[in-house]
Amino acid sequence: MCSQLWGQPRSQVSVGWILPIWAAGAWAGVLGTVCTPRTFSFSDQGCIVIRYTAPWHMVFFSESLGIPSLRVLAQKLLELLFDYEIEKEPLLFHVFSNAGVMLYRYVLELLQTHRRFCHLRVVGTIFDSGPGDSNLVGALRALAAILEHRPAVLRLLLLLAFALVAVLFHVLLAPLTALFHTHFYDRLLDAASRWPELYLYSRADEVVLARDVERMVEARLAQRVLVRSVDFVSSAHVSHLRDYPTYYTSLCVNFMRSCVHC
Repeated sequence: MCSQLWGQPRSQVSVGWILPIWAAGAWAGVLGTVCTPRTFSFSDQGCIVIRYTAPWHMVFFSESLGIPSLRVLAQKLLELLFDYEIEKEPLLFHVFSNAGVMLYRYVLELLQTHRRFCHLRVVGTIFDSGPGDSNLVGALRALAAILEHRPAVLRLLLLLAFALVAVLFHVLLAPLTALFHTHFYDRLLDAASRWPELYLYSRADEVVLARDVERMVEARLAQRVLVRSVDFVSSAHVSHLRDYPTYYTSLCVNFMRSCVHC
């Protein structure tokens, strides 16, 4: 069974990821609903799993306001590799939903610019239900799922606050905010990374639109990145593993093997 390292005590954050190190990034801070990704357990892969979930308030509010708080968390996550002395192992990221992509965006920046991390051996990335471009309705659905068990009044106020922030900063003030903050989707369209990528998505996803994932796939292929994409057609957001456990697991394991042995 894959061993698991729980990073919260040292990093004071919450994320889910796979490393072989199979770096499993479990994401979105989307907890307690169908949006919650499951933890993988590949018994014969000999991989280490680091599971990490981004705080929802950073995902929906800090990032929307252009505050790069997730960059600090991304650095703490990468530092875990050195804390556990596994920094020389092949590293595979498994990123869930847009929240995962937001954190991954800063991971990529650190891998390219931070002296300590530039020698890490990343072999591939799996995207589950992402990345998606600006979709206010989908984001509100995701936030509503996270807040499902909160008091109704608080839930309504937070949803209204997020909608206001999104409209203000990403529609009305978009030309101004673009001067100091690049949207994560745009950043990934021309990312400098060239390791293989696997996109697992569904046209039935109401949070991240299939067309956004397909546009990202086309952009990465145009940059000669080795890309594969699988449309599960009927499964909901971050529910592909739940609905198709055998197929989903085989896709991930085969991708991991091909990346590690490439």
